[in-house]
Amino acid sequence: MVVVPPSVLDIDPSAARQAAQWLVRLHAGDADMTVHAELMRWRNSDPSHEMAWQRAELVLGKLNATRAGNSAEAGNTLGGLSAAALREANRSQRRVVARLLATAIVAGPIGYGVWRLAPWHEWSADMRTDTGESRESTLADGSRIQLDTGSAVDMAFTSSERRLILRAGAIWVQTAADAALRPFLVQTAQGTVRALGTRFTVRIAPPFARTEHSCLIAVQQGAVELSPVNDDTSVRIDAGKQAQMSAGNVGVPEAAGLASDGWTHGVLYAEKTPLGIFAAELSRYRPGIVRCDPAVAALPVSGAFQLRDTDQVLAALAASMPIRILQRSRYWVTIVPR
Repeated sequence: MVVVPPSVLDIDPSAARQAAQWLVRLHAGDADMTVHAELMRWRNSDPSHEMAWQRAELVLGKLNATRAGNSAEAGNTLGGLSAAALREANRSQRRVVARLLATAIVAGPIGYGVWRLAPWHEWSADMRTDTGESRESTLADGSRIQLDTGSAVDMAFTSSERRLILRAGAIWVQTAADAALRPFLVQTAQGTVRALGTRFTVRIAPPFARTEHSCLIAVQQGAVELSPVNDDTSVRIDAGKQAQMSAGNVGVPEAAGLASDGWTHGVLYAEKTPLGIFAAELSRYRPGIVRCDPAVAALPVSGAFQLRDTDQVLAALAASMPIRILQRSRYWVTIVPR
């Protein structure tokens, strides 16, 4: 009999999902002999289970081998993700890991890139939001924050400073006075925003960005100081202004429009915004994909659109513009010429 290695066989997606869940469970560090016995029973219960498990082990070996060049302990991790991180993860976060693993198991070598490019800092952040979700919180010092859709932030408060690390998306901040006079900072990959008694927003990779590696800071009250990571100077931005910051510099401040913090009220503002860019913005607030045909991408969009019902937003666009909305499904929308 010819034994065909699992690397060249199609893997049942359902079995792959189960195998991924077993991997996560085993590598969380709390699996006892009972769990291992349950795994063996699952593997023996169906040939597709055993095949998926063999593929899972191949994928895991490949992922850990990739990490091993930089870490002697990589073999003891789940593709470079530590057992400690898995133990601290909640159920929702573990499901994210399992879904990515299942993709890698089904896709084989192609799937390795899915894992390597996974945004682990975002996944394991102290506070995060899913697509279409907005979340508010009052911090220990009395400051208030709100996260936009698809956002993630870590909190690093010490005796000497109050620091938030924005990993993805956008955040609104209203700082509170601090008895210890600790500075309030928001850190991104591009630099640091220092609050000067203020209310402001920070968004990573905003529309119309000079570069995708930039963030947009808009000040609604007070002022902030912007300090790029590769520049020793700081730039002050006052209320009513906004500016883009890259790792090397701060752009020229300009008037901040309603769009800068409209999302905090559940509104997407547009003022002669090209339809292609508007569609990309709207896509951030609904599951799936919103594509725009290049033939209509330059059409200007203006108005205030309620984000609680993105289907209604699409219908409003179709009623007021020379376009049609094609829906393959709830999760695949294309805007085309009428």
